[in-house]
Amino acid sequence: REAGFPELQIAVNISPRQFRKSHLGNCVRDALAASALPPHLLALEITESVVMDDIEMAKEMLGDLRTLGVQIEIDDFGTGHSSLAYLKLLPIHRLKIDRGFVNDIPGDSDDTAIVEAIINLAQSLKLGTIAEGVETEAQRQFLLARGCRAMQGHFFA
Repeated sequence: REAGFPELQIAVNISPRQFRKSHLGNCVRDALAASALPPHLLALEITESVVMDDIEMAKEMLGDLRTLGVQIEIDDFGTGHSSLAYLKLLPIHRLKIDRGFVNDIPGDSDDTAIVEAIINLAQSLKLGTIAEGVETEAQRQFLLARGCRAMQGHFFA
């Protein structure tokens, strides 16, 4: 940022052990202060399975983290045992579409249906989506056409 580059969001994976620690909010607050990173530029990625292990603890922890102003993403969405009833209660910003579903789009009709369903679900809940594992222009175009504006993968590197 000091060199004049545009503001880029930094995504950090939170391990199950880190997520279960009661002082995670303090660690994030300290890291933001030490780095002078604006909170909205930090995205914390928490896997779906970790969130679903203890939904009440997760709601509280995610609420505390969201209060700091950071972005919250559910990583690997669709690969675990998520309850859609709980999904609407979580204070999150985005669902991250697992690369396993992205790999064969747009050619595989099953993966196409799953990716479209995740994007539609997120849009209905007023959440964003981010697709991981994008490697081709066809995948990028498919995702853009369905409203997924954030992507990661070798196509961009």
